[in-house]
Amino acid sequence: MISRREFLKTAILAGAAATLPGCLHEGHVPKDGLFPAAPNFHTSPPASVMISGGTITRNGKFTDAVRAAHRLHYGERKKILLVLHATEPDRRDLDERKLQELFADDGFSSVSLHHWEGDEALEQIRRAEAFFVGGGETFLLLRTLIETGQLGLIRERVLAGVPYNGSSAGSNVAGPVIGTTNDFPVVDVPTRTSLGIFPAVVNPHHPTVTDGDYSGRVNKVRIYTRLNPAETVMGIGNGAVARLHQGRVTIEVGPAFYYHHGEHHPLPEGFSPELTALVKA
Repeated sequence: MISRREFLKTAILAGAAATLPGCLHEGHVPKDGLFPAAPNFHTSPPASVMISGGTITRNGKFTDAVRAAHRLHYGERKKILLVLHATEPDRRDLDERKLQELFADDGFSSVSLHHWEGDEALEQIRRAEAFFVGGGETFLLLRTLIETGQLGLIRERVLAGVPYNGSSAGSNVAGPVIGTTNDFPVVDVPTRTSLGIFPAVVNPHHPTVTDGDYSGRVNKVRIYTRLNPAETVMGIGNGAVARLHQGRVTIEVGPAFYYHHGEHHPLPEGFSPELTALVKA
């Protein structure tokens, strides 16, 4: 006989073990890295994905470079579905109003997905002309997308040609996994695997070379890529914009940085052969 306390402890441990990947049941990690995510990049000829490093406004307006990138990216699609799951729920109405004002300056109308739930929310995604996924808490954003069933549907719509635009946390979830988020894990997520519509893991708010915390960030991301050798990371600074369109990745506005297996170098503005090679692969 065992005590009730020992029984409950055993049951909890057994339940936790059941949620682990098969390789961990056997007491070891895969040979190709430390808990690497499965390959998770999805693209198509019409897929168009824009990401920014965050802090895309100045003096209460989108920066001129970001406004130009929006006009290029969205084109004639003037209705934008805002996905604000990264924001704390009681702030979403306020954030929606701010973004509506910002987009209205350039002739776009926008509405936030948080006004709908369940099948109604999924229907809004199916009907969307374009997406903007905002910043905030990356782990909260990813978990909500998974729990609501919206993750796969947004990916499906992007592959069908609906433009995706993400900032900060919205950039993080565009990559194959969330791995260099800068965020605290404020909620648990069942997996780091995310939308996988941009070919590199994203590190937003990346410092510029002259910033005091530049070397510290470089060291952290280099360690990440050495421990996850199958992954490539793109660091992207505040106000910077990168875009995947027609199978090519361009740095529309810098700064941006390339990391792979400990290697690191800046990415100049314009066509990026390093990131485009990931798309072709």
